[in-house]
Amino acid sequence: MNAFSRRGACPALSAPMQTGDGLLVRLNPITGGLSPKSLIGLGESALRHGNGIMEVTARGSLQIRGLTSASARLLAVEVDALGIAVRTGVPVETGPLAGLDPEEVTDPRPLAQRIRTAIDEAGLTQRLGPKVSVIVDGGGRLGMDTVMADVRLMAVRADAGVRWLVAVAGDRKNATSLVTVEEDAARDIAVAVLRMVAEKGREAHARDLTERQLTSLASWHSVPPPSVLPDISPARGEIELSSPLSPTTSVAGRATASELPISPLVGEMSGRTEGGATERQPIGVFDLAAAGIALGIGLPFGSMPAQKLIDLAQHALTLGAREIRLALQRALLFIGLSPTACRSLQQAAAALGFVTDAADPRTRIAACPGAPACASGRIVTRDIAETIAIENGDLLDSSFTLHISGCAKGCAHPGPTALTVVGGENGAGLVVDGTAKALPAGYRPGYDAARGIGSIAAAVRRARHPGEPAAACLARLGAASVTELYRQE
Repeated sequence: MNAFSRRGACPALSAPMQTGDGLLVRLNPITGGLSPKSLIGLGESALRHGNGIMEVTARGSLQIRGLTSASARLLAVEVDALGIAVRTGVPVETGPLAGLDPEEVTDPRPLAQRIRTAIDEAGLTQRLGPKVSVIVDGGGRLGMDTVMADVRLMAVRADAGVRWLVAVAGDRKNATSLVTVEEDAARDIAVAVLRMVAEKGREAHARDLTERQLTSLASWHSVPPPSVLPDISPARGEIELSSPLSPTTSVAGRATASELPISPLVGEMSGRTEGGATERQPIGVFDLAAAGIALGIGLPFGSMPAQKLIDLAQHALTLGAREIRLALQRALLFIGLSPTACRSLQQAAAALGFVTDAADPRTRIAACPGAPACASGRIVTRDIAETIAIENGDLLDSSFTLHISGCAKGCAHPGPTALTVVGGENGAGLVVDGTAKALPAGYRPGYDAARGIGSIAAAVRRARHPGEPAAACLARLGAASVTELYRQE
């Protein structure tokens, strides 16, 4: 077992991360999914070796919490005994319905595998930081629009067949588009981007590339195999330009590195929504034609007791589910169900407390484990979140995410939100339009935080214009007024 990974790194099975409630490991099955029996086995291992809490993150990773150094080793042995092959190296991610969705432009998995192989052949894994990642998006109903990555490849239809739009540093909305090319060139340009990043050091990301480097990439339509690519950096020479293809978006007008979004894995321990693209909830029923029905079920706030996951997986097994895939936005997709089995599993999931409706207000709340699960937590985050969802769910529309953080680290949502409740020495503080790290403008007792949000929700109901998003109404009310509403008895 390696030394514990530092915060901000990726807590893989071989390198657990120290958190407030013990060690945490993150598992990403190479196949993208698990059999129901495998998920049952993982749940039983979590009960034996952890604190019985399992999570699915915003990027669709499975996490097991509350481990010790000894129990983490035992967990690794049991994962191997279950025959679960877990991903290592640079994450090259595809959508949760990859290869199954009849609406996708193409199956992205073959290209993703070619990129993984090329990364290994180029010897890049040890040269890149743990937060560098690649997205290969085949499109369809559950694409990867909201997920940030250093390299993004998105399938597009063209007269000659499928081509790939190559972009860097962001999600679909704010990444810098470079060029649209065929599959071979897409693979090679993706690896070239990673080599450029590696040349800048293990703390670097694609946002750090120079205008000259991006212009070279955008003008490059045919490259040698990765094993013979030159080392590329501003000091050692750029890629030679070949016959240019018109980039989809001009590189010259891109944002500076400081304005671009950060790479994805920091703060994922409890899951978060990233970037500015429009998200598509994976919760609900998806008809996959020949592959049957997929049922998306969410974990409230990304977390659930292992025993409830075991119970759900056992029910899915009896109903004939073939596979359980980890999905973006803290959800599981149960694949291969009949219409009758789908209804039965959905009812069972609702009875167990899972999220079965994409409109459930719990999907709009980011909440870390908090107290007492995490030693760093100063407030009981999940209880506060549940109360707000039940009593003031109408406040939680699609215009913003409410963040409930047990401490100032803000693991569940490192980015700014319209409202953040954060635990501290003075109780539950409120940050308006900021992060958990900001100084709260007002406080109230931690046990009473939900009532403070209730006062804000009541004011929004009174002041809201027809059709006005809640975030816009809050902005009109102003930070001082919102803070006073939260503080008042």
